[in-house]
Amino acid sequence: MIIARKYLYLVALAREKHFRHAAAACHVSPSTLSAAIHDIETELGFAVVERGQQFAGMTQEGRCIVEYVQRMAETAEGLRQELCQMREGLSGRLSLGVIPTALTVVASLSAAFSRRHPQVHIEILSRSTGEILERLQNFQLDAGIIYTESALSNNLISVPLWHEQHVLLHAEGMPEFAGCSSVTWREATRVPLCLLTQDMQNRKTIDAVFEKLGCKVHPTLETNSIVSMLAHVCSGAWSAILPRSVFDLIGLPKSVQYLPLVEPAVSWETSLVVANREPRIPMINALIEVARGLNSAFDKDE
Repeated sequence: MIIARKYLYLVALAREKHFRHAAAACHVSPSTLSAAIHDIETELGFAVVERGQQFAGMTQEGRCIVEYVQRMAETAEGLRQELCQMREGLSGRLSLGVIPTALTVVASLSAAFSRRHPQVHIEILSRSTGEILERLQNFQLDAGIIYTESALSNNLISVPLWHEQHVLLHAEGMPEFAGCSSVTWREATRVPLCLLTQDMQNRKTIDAVFEKLGCKVHPTLETNSIVSMLAHVCSGAWSAILPRSVFDLIGLPKSVQYLPLVEPAVSWETSLVVANREPRIPMINALIEVARGLNSAFDKDE
């Protein structure tokens, strides 16, 4: 099953949204890519790219072609995987988009998958929920890890993985928490907080808890990096709210402690999501199988 290279150039242009970047991704010159696009338009008899000095988007026909070619490419990859699996086991690349708060605990999934399919190269990318959902539909990711509440769409298949209990992180020796075994959400608003930025789903869920309690939270520092959050907590100037699962595999910095957040005690479910397309390639079926087994293991632990 061979797809003409010029159509793969068109897919790259739709993905990169820039002629020079698309050409670089395809390892050709911009003039070669432009000539290929012109050839497609001549062959089919209509424009596939909005005309302008710079890339201005795909036409309706262009978007239709890109989706069709992406499906063909996925089918071809599925066939390759099926044949390889018959001879020497599953191989290829698995691309997984993961929300930042799940980047550590996802190692449980990737390790279980790698043990079962050691010839697969796994690529894990930190992405926001919106980026993951968009890239799944555009064939740019094989699967994603997001909060289950964001996976309620007929375009997705989701497999629940684990529940996240949120905790308040603080530096050792902070007098506000001396002798405490837990802290309420209301009490958490009384200390300087470092939180994830407001565009991130984890922050939205945290804000929703405070809103239900009628509390207003005013973090004095925001970041989109978990590592940055930990560094600022280590400085002793801030506390932070994060899922406890962030530390399950890697532990906490020596100078940091955490307290469970209570009143209310809340948790959020995280799921593996894949695009709801048939037929599914062997790589996706294998990942779903491993995820379901992992879900059972987590349930037993709980």
